[in-house]
Amino acid sequence: MAVQQNRKSRSKRDKRRTHDKMRTAAISVDQTTGETHRRHHVTRDGFYRGRQIIETDGEA
Repeated sequence: MAVQQNRKSRSKRDKRRTHDKMRTAAISVDQTTGETHRRHHVTRDGFYRGRQIIETDGEA
């Protein structure tokens, strides 16, 4: 089992953790319906990149 030889300072630890923050989700607008959705996700109507992928009954 690996054991560190020297203790890491608070500064080094915090510099490593700077990239762990949460980011806001990227939002896109569908080409066909104009509906707002998360990037790389299907809209509620079943559209992805302007084409209908999933058949829905129209109620959201």
